[in-house]
Amino acid sequence: MKKDIKIPKSAGIYMGVAREKSEEFQTMEWNAYLINDRDIAIEMVLIVSKGFDKEIKTATMRHSVKVLAAKSFAKIEFLQEELLQLTNEFAVTYFADGKMYERTFVFSENSIKESGLVELPIIKTPGILCK
Repeated sequence: MKKDIKIPKSAGIYMGVAREKSEEFQTMEWNAYLINDRDIAIEMVLIVSKGFDKEIKTATMRHSVKVLAAKSFAKIEFLQEELLQLTNEFAVTYFADGKMYERTFVFSENSIKESGLVELPIIKTPGILCK
């Protein structure tokens, strides 16, 4: 019966963590973004995030985006400096093409750092990309 369930492969959706200046606090901060590089919008997006290592586990955060337009992005959450040493996981579920898609993005321990910056697609700002 499980073999009869077809789970479509998620493509063109990424998580990125960008290093940005906070205008309010005049500091540099890390923010997580969901990036839709598809040619169509995705709908009813649910994101569940958490940070963890062998000894520490953060609270589970839940976010939603009603519609994320094609070739666009949405800011999901601010990441405190203390969280960067942990594994950060973002489980994303969304609807597109009349189907439900699921994908888990994992930023491993200490992978979110200045030395790993690349240009994030769509956002066009330096950050860490998880495909």
